[in-house]
Amino acid sequence: MSGIGDGGLLDQKKNRLGWFRPPGNTRRERKLPSPGMGRLVSAGLPAQLLLLVLLTNASDSSVCLSAPESVTLQENSVGSVTLASSSALNRSAVIHLNVTYSSKLNFSSIISLPDQLLLPAGSTSLTFNVTAHEVGQVTSYLLSNGTNLPSWSVRIRFMVIHSSVLSVLSQVIGWIYFVAWSVSFYPQAWENWRRKSVVGLNFDFLALNLTGFIAYSVFNIGLFWVPYVQEEFLKTNPNGINPVNSNDVFFSIHALLLCAVYVCQAVVYERGDQKVSWMAKLLLLIGWTFAFISLFLAVAKQITWLDYLYYFSYIKLAVTLVKYVPQAYMNYRRKSTEGWSIGNVLLDFTGGVLSILQMIVQSYNNDEWRLIFGDPTKFGLGLFSVLFDIIFITQHYCLYRTPHDYVAVPDQ
Repeated sequence: MSGIGDGGLLDQKKNRLGWFRPPGNTRRERKLPSPGMGRLVSAGLPAQLLLLVLLTNASDSSVCLSAPESVTLQENSVGSVTLASSSALNRSAVIHLNVTYSSKLNFSSIISLPDQLLLPAGSTSLTFNVTAHEVGQVTSYLLSNGTNLPSWSVRIRFMVIHSSVLSVLSQVIGWIYFVAWSVSFYPQAWENWRRKSVVGLNFDFLALNLTGFIAYSVFNIGLFWVPYVQEEFLKTNPNGINPVNSNDVFFSIHALLLCAVYVCQAVVYERGDQKVSWMAKLLLLIGWTFAFISLFLAVAKQITWLDYLYYFSYIKLAVTLVKYVPQAYMNYRRKSTEGWSIGNVLLDFTGGVLSILQMIVQSYNNDEWRLIFGDPTKFGLGLFSVLFDIIFITQHYCLYRTPHDYVAVPDQ
């Protein structure tokens, strides 16, 4: 699932960066390359933390400077941004705002930024104002050529939106579909437990779904918790924001655990003559062979670890395209949806519709229709899942609504 949208008149999401070695600490110090000569390299950690950069004062002790990773403003408004240092510098430092990306030809039509900032000697914070004009996005690196600050940088992404109300609405929609998708896994587990049977639940769907969420969890955990991978992401996308949020990690792990519960229920409860088909086994073999070959390529440094994680996301996308087909076909052959929880379908349909609605709201609010037309895979898969939910709803409530008739057998 996608992350929850940014919201509020001034939303400052923070991310913690940087390493330093205090006196007496034996841990190795990480050196960041200079952003000069066109090389702006920054390491990244989860978006809710602070961005940090190493500062060195005249006595060579380490100082940390924090800044917001993302600042969201409504058009034609003024907001303030605060920088803070962990301790005071011995000398004043001049900080320049170097714009590296603008969604429009002239960034000043989007936002007005000061040419330079002064962090006075003895001060531990600095606040400056920015004026938002038109909707758009601007990325700026804070650089200093002074002796107090090395040429390492902090990045701030300014986002000017149409309406803070729409931003809040996007957040609300995001949380609703997050809850709907998370809860959608429980009706099927309850149905299996109530019937003490998994007859009617297709085993191809179980196997493919389990593989899909294993791949999705690996992708999310890697981008959210592995600093080395986050560095690779920022090197590849210097003006981008990590697409994985904490709710994505929770959702994928939670879904994986519930899929494992389904498999355990399939082992314990009555299952009739159901088994995984040879076609599903072939698809799983292809997917996992691809994953293992990619692992060896990553170890041999033929591909980056970021590429390796993205390959897992491709496995998840491929699984999503095919996993519903066996269940829909099984319902058609049996002329029944018994054993396949309609509660799961209704909640998944709710989440899918709201996720598409959020993409539309965000696209309008940010004037970024690439969220839909520039990423047809994400939009198409969401639409694809909703269409299959409609098929299941039609099967359950229209085509096969009459339950099987049972004949009571008298006691002997």
